Amino acid sequence: MKFRFLLWMLGRLMTKASHKNTAFQQQLVDRDMVFQLHTLDGKIARHFIVKDQRITSHSGPAKEPAFALGFKDAAYGYATMTAKNKQLAFMQGIQNKEIQIQGNPALVMWFQGLMKYLMPKKKSSAKKTA
Repeated sequence: MKFRFLLWMLGRLMTKASHKNTAFQQQLVDRDMVFQLHTLDGKIARHFIVKDQRITSHSGPAKEPAFALGFKDAAYGYATMTAKNKQLAFMQGIQNKEIQIQGNPALVMWFQGLMKYLMPKKKSSAKKTA
């Protein structure tokens, strides 16, 4: 259930960022495609549509995604996507064959680069009053 919610929330965050964040929108230029995140058993799947510098998401698998990330199960997918060091968690998962990439691996790197735009901005401590 946590993984399904995480994928839904990821879709919401990317949709919002694609409407309001110009740096995020720049990453979507000339990127009309569909990609998907799912469990390898097929129980959970969510696909994301990138079109005209916007992202929308829908439950279920996509017909022909440009790339897909498959996690061995929902618990592993949740743990990997919420790990403190996501890059290391993904690399280990791929090496251990607990994460499978279908399609273009370069697009997976692009997707991982998008994640930095979804993190909340840290408040600066420079606004202290005396």
